[in-house]
Amino acid sequence: MHIIRSSDIGTYLYCRRAWWYKKQGIESVNQTELAAGTELHAKHGRQVLASTLTRTAGLILLMIALVMLVAYCTARIV
Repeated sequence: MHIIRSSDIGTYLYCRRAWWYKKQGIESVNQTELAAGTELHAKHGRQVLASTLTRTAGLILLMIALVMLVAYCTARIV
């Protein structure tokens, strides 16, 4: 029995002919465009990771600043 993978479903939903070509073992003629798209996705993934790390660092610094502010205000009151 043939195993149906999620990439097969995605390919089929995007383009039935592309799915059929893939099943026949026929390579796509636009390999340059496919490689460029793969690189673009990789670049985007790196940007998302960098923004997530930057946001996390910002939140950590904000929490440190709030703790220091509470400590400062508490020290001034006492």
